[in-house]
Amino acid sequence: MYRKGAQDKKRAGLFSKLSKEITVAAKLGSPDPDQNSRLRSAIQLAKASSFPKENIDRAIKKSSEKETVNYDQMRYEGFGPGGISIIVEALTDNRNRTASNVRSIFQKFGGTLGETGSVSHSFNHYGFVRYKKEISDEDDFFNSAIEMGADDCFFEDDNYESVCSPNSLSIFYTELEKKFGEPEASGFQWKPINLINIEGDKLKSLFNLLEELENNEDVQHVFSNFEASEEELGKLL
Repeated sequence: MYRKGAQDKKRAGLFSKLSKEITVAAKLGSPDPDQNSRLRSAIQLAKASSFPKENIDRAIKKSSEKETVNYDQMRYEGFGPGGISIIVEALTDNRNRTASNVRSIFQKFGGTLGETGSVSHSFNHYGFVRYKKEISDEDDFFNSAIEMGADDCFFEDDNYESVCSPNSLSIFYTELEKKFGEPEASGFQWKPINLINIEGDKLKSLFNLLEELENNEDVQHVFSNFEASEEELGKLL
């Protein structure tokens, strides 16, 4: 029962973040996902997380209501154990509360919160579109994506991921969709330029730091530049 309670709480927290992102995306742009790449990405993520359709529609509708709370988009940058760079993106209705909570989490696990720009130079900011590998072979996907304006492509075990300038995501998404259909996911991300290896107690503290950040109600996304061996990761599971 404790495990189920914890899972339900985590699911509720995720749904709250998804709803907030959909509302903010619709409010900042068009309520039509075909005209709003950020909203389209938020809806894709919501669907992948089994977020009910009626909740998606409600969150979009909420964006046009006068009494809807205004959220500020915030980015925090800092260092975790082992000198790992961390970027935190948040949506908040209280800047002081969120900044205080994020700073406290960093300090709790041996990290430090820095100034804006203190670590973002170690990352590239991209728009991304991700597909399952069965849609095409690697050469066809790579050549098509580059022809349509991709900056780069990454091939993982089960996925193709193509990245572009954040400002170009909407057009880039549309062009890929014409050829390969609706993607598995899309959105914006900070991709590290170089990775830093970390192990042992520092890795454990870093995982606790990242997990607590991700569980914070105001935090939407967390990015970092760490890497660890399978053996080290296995010790944490």
